Amino acid sequence: MRINDSAALVTGANRGLGAHLVRALLEHGAGTVYATSRSGAWPAGVPAGERRVRTLALDITDQASVDAAAKAAAEVRLLVNNAGVLTMGDVLSLDPAEVERDMRVNVTGTLRVTRAFVPVLTANGGGAIANVLSLLALAPFGAVAGYSASKAAAHSMTQALRAAVRGNGITVLGAYPGGIDTEMSADLDAPKSPPETVAARIVEAIGAGVETVFPDDMSAGAGAVYLADPVGLERALAG
Repeated sequence: MRINDSAALVTGANRGLGAHLVRALLEHGAGTVYATSRSGAWPAGVPAGERRVRTLALDITDQASVDAAAKAAAEVRLLVNNAGVLTMGDVLSLDPAEVERDMRVNVTGTLRVTRAFVPVLTANGGGAIANVLSLLALAPFGAVAGYSASKAAAHSMTQALRAAVRGNGITVLGAYPGGIDTEMSADLDAPKSPPETVAARIVEAIGAGVETVFPDDMSAGAGAVYLADPVGLERALAG
């Protein structure tokens, strides 16, 4: 995927990893970056005078909002599905409504946006979709059981999507970071990497055209464990 001069759209871009993804795309020469969030706020840390950034209000759980974004950003060739939520709780204590919320945003919301933008990318000659998943998509962490399950479902959807759009000239990247030092994971007691590092490595992977990236040192090590012994990673995170 050629990032330089291309148009990209990032969901959940007003703060945290999303804002850093916007900055990383700009650093790699993106021509336009649509920074979307429910509020349509300017991405944190991006200079207010940056003419390549355009903000859009986008609620990924609302189909009308998704359709409007796809119409407004009709030149996009790179979609970065970053928006997500995280609910704390173990598998036996979580309120089912909280699990449904994680699924509604992290799985169904991501699917809504993807389905709206596949025709856009196809009409523009192809491009790339990057889904920000989690190491926990591959093995759960007990304190966030619902989030882990939602990311596991999004991982499976990413694999299915890769096959579905292969003939459209669209590559699909799954990013599997470990803990990230952002507001969303503030209550999570785990090692955390700087969001700027994670964002930079995800954007580099998009540019390289790879399909899987473990974008921080912790996830890279854990990813190697997973590839050799999936149950071993499950036991390590459970411990």
